[in-house]
Amino acid sequence: MTNYAVGHLAEERAAEYLEKKGYKILNLNWRTRFCEIDIIAKKRKKLHFIEVKYRKTGDQGNGLDYITPKKLDQMEFAARVWVAENDWDRDYYLGVVEVSGPTFQITNFLPDCS
Repeated sequence: MTNYAVGHLAEERAAEYLEKKGYKILNLNWRTRFCEIDIIAKKRKKLHFIEVKYRKTGDQGNGLDYITPKKLDQMEFAARVWVAENDWDRDYYLGVVEVSGPTFQITNFLPDCS
């Protein structure tokens, strides 16, 4: 399986998980020339920009270890682009879903890591 296919499967599993938690998925893999957002979801009139981090094994740390200040800045930039393009004038949050292992288990969910 290619890295692209693995990443896409992890995003699909994360989206399924979020839907079970009551989130409505608005976009999967939203992109522009300058930025991307793995999942854009809405729950109770609040928008969530979700980064999906997949790790096959814990050999190089878990997915949350890769949410660095630089990554948070990139997520914030992408969220601001989406908000501007879509005239969103309410609150929004940056979140992370960690997916792990060969069976793509959800191992962590942080709905607000901004």
